[in-house]
Amino acid sequence: MRNAEMAKLSGLVGTWRLTIADAWFLEPAGTTVPGEAVVEWVGESLLMMRLSFDEGHAHSRGAYVFGRSDANDRFVALYEDDRGVCREFAMTFGAGEWTLLREDPDFHQRFIGEVGDDVIRGRWEASEDAGLHWRKDFDLVFERV
Repeated sequence: MRNAEMAKLSGLVGTWRLTIADAWFLEPAGTTVPGEAVVEWVGESLLMMRLSFDEGHAHSRGAYVFGRSDANDRFVALYEDDRGVCREFAMTFGAGEWTLLREDPDFHQRFIGEVGDDVIRGRWEASEDAGLHWRKDFDLVFERV
């Protein structure tokens, strides 16, 4: 039986075309990076999102596992990528907004996305001073395939 709160994330299931844009680390200015995300159920209470990006000469991949702490009444996300990075994010999803928030000692990160029927327009931000000041890392757009 599907977890009722996790069922609220069903709109993420499927294949998405990704575009990274307006990233401070991409040169020349205006460079975009295409990618793809595939989201599917793992059992009745978890979602897996696999991401891949083609950066011209280099490819990168990562994955999220979206779940829920029923006892704490909150969504959680675990992230890993081909650099060996593993991170935990608090997550919200509803009312047309999707957020991921990481508040770790090394730095803070957040994703803020506007969710539509077949598109999610968001941005990743980072803070090196425990969330006092935020800088945009890049825009990330999901378009349903």
